Amino acid sequence: MSADSTVEDLAERVRAGELRLYELEEHADADTAAAARRRVVAAETGADLEAVGEHAFDAAEAESNVENLLGAAQIPFGVAGPAPVAGGAADGEYYLPLATTEGALVASVNRGLSTIAAAGGATARVTDSGMTRAPVFRVAGVADAERVTEWVADNRDRLAAAAESTTSHGELLEVDPYVVGDNVYLRFVYDTKDAMGMNMATIATREAAELIEAETPAELVALSGNLCTDKKPAAINAVEGRGRTVTADVLIDGDLLEEQLGARPAAMAEGNVRKNLVGSAKAGSLGFNAQAANVVAAAFLATGQDEAQVVEGANAITTMDVRDGDLYASLSLASLEVGTVGGGTGLPTQRAALEILELGGGGDPPGANADALAEVIAVGALAGELSLVGAFCSRHLASAHRVRSETRTHFMNPINSQYPYRRSTTCGT
Repeated sequence: MSADSTVEDLAERVRAGELRLYELEEHADADTAAAARRRVVAAETGADLEAVGEHAFDAAEAESNVENLLGAAQIPFGVAGPAPVAGGAADGEYYLPLATTEGALVASVNRGLSTIAAAGGATARVTDSGMTRAPVFRVAGVADAERVTEWVADNRDRLAAAAESTTSHGELLEVDPYVVGDNVYLRFVYDTKDAMGMNMATIATREAAELIEAETPAELVALSGNLCTDKKPAAINAVEGRGRTVTADVLIDGDLLEEQLGARPAAMAEGNVRKNLVGSAKAGSLGFNAQAANVVAAAFLATGQDEAQVVEGANAITTMDVRDGDLYASLSLASLEVGTVGGGTGLPTQRAALEILELGGGGDPPGANADALAEVIAVGALAGELSLVGAFCSRHLASAHRVRSETRTHFMNPINSQYPYRRSTTCGT
């Protein structure tokens, strides 16, 4: 039977009710199953799925990343930089890959990186690291809750042994208890090295939870009690951190700043306070920044991170101060959850993005590559903050998107064409 007839046969069996879409891989290789699935969906919806079926990976490569595979969603992939980074793990110039459909985003980051480069580069540091999982246990009352938390404090080594028995890389750092009535939440914190580590933390915590149930009055209700907190805005991540806590900063000469961004340091410092700090506080925001999520999301999609964790990645504070006529600017991301191994990092285009950064795979020492990735993303996000704050302080924000649709050559940097759209191209809100 030809490949096409096999595809049609499988599609017909689905339409006849003999097979379900998720069962196709049991009857054919992954690529054939995906082709049959496309044929069924196209026939039933009228959609043209030809472009969806064209991608650079074998379908089998994606089996751990997605179910009911149809194909791939292709996102334009640009690069900004080089970003000059003096970090604790990153050291040198890095091209930052960004996958996005938002016109002007890459240009905005490039514009900020141009300013950072002209100022001599940015500094970045990962100041804390730890992936969390927080199960919730049921107890009879507060007296039992006290017994559980005391047992946890007294048996830290036993919990670590149980948790770490499930992984050759993860290390239990701490277990923080929270009691609410007859609920006991235990927030486990792990060093997951170069993996983002959420699955690693989940599996390890399951093992530790079984020990707790066996030794205490606690009964496990849910392996995640939402105090972790994963993929939701949460003050605990803003305060305690999750994944990598990373800060990038730069000091920019006042005249250079005006030449590059068209705004004076005092104007940018005031604009940052009034928009990013006071405005965000009035709105009750957990993110006190201009557009950090823009850069985090684009970098996540390009490098194979868990895109839903952009929620935590937007949990960032931008500061700007005038120092002797110059501008000091920083961006602190409390919970940037990144990895260079596992998840989507092994897919071909995502692997290529990490290769552009020279940060693919495990680092030496373990954790160094993920730390470096966090630092580079932080510098890229800082560049986006500088570009956007500069734009609205110089009143170029409204014109930037309009100008982008006109000729771009107008804004090419005549000195270094690696940094186009110098004066007024930006994005964000």
